Amino acid sequence: MSSSSAQRGPSGCPRVEEQLAVAKTIILQAVDLVDNHLTSDEQLTVNSKHLPGSTIGKHLRHARDHYVLLVDCITGPAPRVLSYDTRIRNTPMETSIAGARKALLDTIKQLECVVPTMDFDEEITLQAITPHMHSFKTTTGRELWFASLHCVHHWSMVRVIAGEMGIELDPDFGFAPSTLVYQGESSNASK
Repeated sequence: MSSSSAQRGPSGCPRVEEQLAVAKTIILQAVDLVDNHLTSDEQLTVNSKHLPGSTIGKHLRHARDHYVLLVDCITGPAPRVLSYDTRIRNTPMETSIAGARKALLDTIKQLECVVPTMDFDEEITLQAITPHMHSFKTTTGRELWFASLHCVHHWSMVRVIAGEMGIELDPDFGFAPSTLVYQGESSNASK
């Protein structure tokens, strides 16, 4: 399959640009959080009252991990095996606004380098411990989409923790793109 046909969806729409734009938009929401909403490193480590064991820093790191693990898989040698169970814990981004900003922007740079060269239909193996080891066939394109949706899921938890601290975030922070589209259509229909 040619690279150009692998980068287009069934409707002929360019998937590379779409998925890269979605990933960047979602990661940039976290950059905006650390640049414009958090005022101290300590806010990254405040334990949630509603989500025990959760901190903003841990959610930022964990969500970013999925992109990093996928990029490592795609740029690694064949056969390509991806495991999201790998954790990169206790990183500077969990405790430092500057560390979080750098890690998030570095991830965008990695995606900008790797995603345009991806074959979105390339099959890879996903391994998951649930608690038993399972292996699934998937594609790089599907996993990039999953990483972005996974990020949104964690941003919604970041929204809860930020709210506990009285930090008000942008209205679209922590909502899936499909939800935002639906809300836009609903508000247009009511006008």
